[in-house]
Amino acid sequence: MTERRTYSYLGPAGTFTEAALDQVPEARGHDWRPVHNVGEALADVLEGRSHAAMIAIENSIEGGVSTTQDALAVNPGLRIIGEYLVKVNFVLVAARGTKLEDVQVVAAHPVAYAQCHAWLGENLPRHAHVPAASNVASALGILDGTLPAQAAIAAPGIVQHQDVEVLAERIGDNDNAVTRFVLVARTTAPGEPTGADKTSLIVELPDDRPGALLEMLEQFSTRGINLSLIESRPIGDELGRYRFVLDADGHIHDERMADALLGIRRFSPRVVFLGSYPRADRRIVQYPDRYADDIFVEARDWLRGLIAGEPEQS
Repeated sequence: MTERRTYSYLGPAGTFTEAALDQVPEARGHDWRPVHNVGEALADVLEGRSHAAMIAIENSIEGGVSTTQDALAVNPGLRIIGEYLVKVNFVLVAARGTKLEDVQVVAAHPVAYAQCHAWLGENLPRHAHVPAASNVASALGILDGTLPAQAAIAAPGIVQHQDVEVLAERIGDNDNAVTRFVLVARTTAPGEPTGADKTSLIVELPDDRPGALLEMLEQFSTRGINLSLIESRPIGDELGRYRFVLDADGHIHDERMADALLGIRRFSPRVVFLGSYPRADRRIVQYPDRYADDIFVEARDWLRGLIAGEPEQS
């Protein structure tokens, strides 16, 4: 019999995070555990309550999710094992009988609220905002009275779970908005490369000096590795100290990536390897021929020959 597994996600049912988890074939038919925040989801994994957790890490409009990036930086023992993309749009909902002109306060998760600024400014220019823990929590808060708001920004799937009045649809400022989610498990060996992979790292600079950031980036550029994400986050111990969240195209088993990681490890006082995993878009990583694996292998063999005193081949 297949071992029963538990997967944590930002709940309750109806969130975009749940939609991301629904894309994981191996999670279907197992137990899904709704949690209140990223910290609780990662604690579930680290403390063994869950096999893995689905968390949002980046949005195409707002950029990186800072709470996720910071949590991954300070919680050792975690690995990203997959990424998933969810198209994002929003509806404005309220209790039955509410009209748009009745709305003075809107409840919304801060990230969702930021993605609806234009619509809100045009249709509810005098509204106030009350933060909510999730898109579903915003709707539940207006229904049970725990949030002092007349309407809520929520995911369209809310209508399948709650009895709400839809005051407006597709209120997001960008129809092409996408949120990137990652599935995080306890530390494990990376899976085999697929050719369409991504490697995620968090790197601290050794000191604050001219050229330090460039030196870090050169570890990748000189090996033909594209960085699809570079974001800075304050370390928090003093002003002006930052760590960098990086997504690099390729897999740790690729010779060029392994060589870059060795360079990063020599350069940085602290490197957090978050994992090598298949890209959600399954796009094959392209790179110049001079960075192919066999070129790195040949170069190492050449160096070994020099050290061993072997005659050079013509």
